Amino acid sequence: MASSANKSSPDLLDQLIEHNYLCKDLDKAWLADYLPIDRLKQEKLYSNRLIYTAFRPETWLDGLYLILSGGPIIIRSAPLDRIIAISYPGGCFGMRSLPIGYGLVGRAFPSQVEAYKTTNVVKVPVDLVEKLYENNETFRDRYDLLFELREKFQYHLLNCSTYPPQAVAALLRALIYQERTLGNQPDAAGAYIFDLPIDLIARACQLNHRTVEQVLKGMQTVGLTEAAKTTDPSADTIRVIDPEGMKETYSATRDKVSWWPLR
Repeated sequence: MASSANKSSPDLLDQLIEHNYLCKDLDKAWLADYLPIDRLKQEKLYSNRLIYTAFRPETWLDGLYLILSGGPIIIRSAPLDRIIAISYPGGCFGMRSLPIGYGLVGRAFPSQVEAYKTTNVVKVPVDLVEKLYENNETFRDRYDLLFELREKFQYHLLNCSTYPPQAVAALLRALIYQERTLGNQPDAAGAYIFDLPIDLIARACQLNHRTVEQVLKGMQTVGLTEAAKTTDPSADTIRVIDPEGMKETYSATRDKVSWWPLR
């Protein structure tokens, strides 16, 4: 489970306002009235440890998680152990297990939520989230949009065909759409950068690791992606430098991806 970090930093609100989707550009003085620092809990979530099980009947979380750094956070469905959600810094998770907004009606089957890599988060108590939701239209609209993004992420995964190039492109398109909507990406050069290990791609797309490696190699060869740079967060980084070309691969059929040798 999660372990508590040191006391909340006095500039924590600044970090949330600058970097987190739900709090971005909100007035600090106003936000401080709704998010008192002593009620916020900074936590370090360690990899390969369960954070909670989502969607248990009549079971709710006691807070919302806002991601500051690290990650990604994943949701794993059973019994196929398929990845059905991936969250990066600037995003949030836990809203579908809170009795607020669409969380009251948007249920699913029990699924494990865990940090794939060590992640720093801020946990906001549910009563504070509810007050923000009730009293700020911007926060409410953003919170509701998080539910839409989860649905659209899974919609993209529904389009993961058995054709490997399309399957991997479907996952990357889902992440591009998500991160663009949240305002986290692209960077100044128009590239989308994801810390995305091959294992996550394989489990999201239901492919074996070797096939994923070959697809990624092909995508690099034709200029859809490029290899990780020394400035990137990890060696697992995938840089999508041609998102429109990725879109074409996402919608392609078997006879339209010339760089994939298998038909």
